[in-house]
Amino acid sequence: MQTVFDGKSLITAKMIASSLRRGTIEHHGEEFENARAELALILSATQQQIEQRKDPAEIIRRLMSHLNATRSKVHPDVWQALIPVVQGHPVLEYFLEDPLTRWSFSKPRGYSGDAELLDYIYCDPHVAESVANASETGKALYTHTQDVPSCVAARERRDLLTRYVDEAAAKNGPQTEVLAIAAGHLREANRSVALAEGRLKRWVALDQDPQSVGLISRDFQGTAIEAIDGSVRTVLTRGHKLGQFDLIYASGLYDYLAHNVAVKLTKTCLQMLKPNGTFLFANYAEGNPDAGYRETFMDWVLLLRSEVAMWNIVNASVDRNTVEAKVFFGENRNVLYAVIEKRG
Repeated sequence: MQTVFDGKSLITAKMIASSLRRGTIEHHGEEFENARAELALILSATQQQIEQRKDPAEIIRRLMSHLNATRSKVHPDVWQALIPVVQGHPVLEYFLEDPLTRWSFSKPRGYSGDAELLDYIYCDPHVAESVANASETGKALYTHTQDVPSCVAARERRDLLTRYVDEAAAKNGPQTEVLAIAAGHLREANRSVALAEGRLKRWVALDQDPQSVGLISRDFQGTAIEAIDGSVRTVLTRGHKLGQFDLIYASGLYDYLAHNVAVKLTKTCLQMLKPNGTFLFANYAEGNPDAGYRETFMDWVLLLRSEVAMWNIVNASVDRNTVEAKVFFGENRNVLYAVIEKRG
């Protein structure tokens, strides 16, 4: 997969899917036809529930369960071929009443997983008006989608990042320097005590989306936060003279990076750390129970990783004699974290 983050060639679900495909669907003809028939029954039953005006939260809960069961048992190539089948079914319009699902599927910024989508996941005041303007069905669906395991994990991730920033400030004092790569709207900064108390020298927020950079600049004007328009390519080529940092993190980026690009980025970030500095990256974990719905109705495909895959990135990036490294699950076990501390 040619991973390009340069502000122009944004990663899409199609790019991710092409990297996941291992063969052609012709190799799985019978399995595909059986799965498609089973899926048709699931979608038909869902349509009946909609027509009977069943509770939207119960409809989507059942659908998510069935989609995840199907995704778990078929070959990845078969699942990729089933995604457009789902997206072509009339029930799609019902679920697009959910503001979270609609934003993800329609991609107003041109790519998946943008910062506005995360605001829906965070239940941020920034999107409150949009949610309030949704239909009653949409609001009921959102009540469920905002609390699926991956969304709960995203909010846990935001709070963990805040904690790491505040701990870095407590450890290193008022000269603390932090870099967030693919920063989005930097919502973790809203909860940072160190930022509020002026105990950071600078917090660089790097993002390839000009809208995100503009929002950060507006919301955090006059603070230690410095928003910069940049990308993975910017970091890899040292396009900006960013300097050295006590803490560098990439919270949602590795979900889109192939192994070789992830290793290159990790190596580069470690070179940008001060002695005793920390680099953290996160990745959604394999076995995520709402992946089936996310990849179909939300058209949002991520590269899910295992603990072994996370360690493979770490071990390919560092001399383990020069760092302290750990890989661990978040609280609800839907996000994995790798933390690498550079020895002084």
